[in-house]
Amino acid sequence: MPYAYDDQNIFAKIIRGEIPNDTVLETDHTLAFRDIHPQAPAHVLVIPKGRYVTFDDFCANASDAEILDFHRTASKVCEMLGVNPGAGGGGYRTVGNAGEVAIQEVPHYHLHILGGRPLGRMLQPA
Repeated sequence: MPYAYDDQNIFAKIIRGEIPNDTVLETDHTLAFRDIHPQAPAHVLVIPKGRYVTFDDFCANASDAEILDFHRTASKVCEMLGVNPGAGGGGYRTVGNAGEVAIQEVPHYHLHILGGRPLGRMLQPA
């Protein structure tokens, strides 16, 4: 794990109900809400309710039920946003940052779902 879980991070506070959010979908294990600084017309964060810092931490330590629920919730969010390419939504991008080099700003695993416009190339050549 790149760094320890911080119970005072903003997502932990959102999960505890200490900070309001614009919830899109909530389940027993997962919370999806609109990003407060959207980078696309559709920009939703999907977070597990457990104490996981990064994708690899989540995959290694979450229960099977948490992992399944997280991914099924992310799929439902794509459908709710209308961005599924098979349903005529044009497509979407998922982004998860892990650690300092990837500029992870909140030490709580989260997946960005972005869509609703052309997003351009993900990375530019070095």
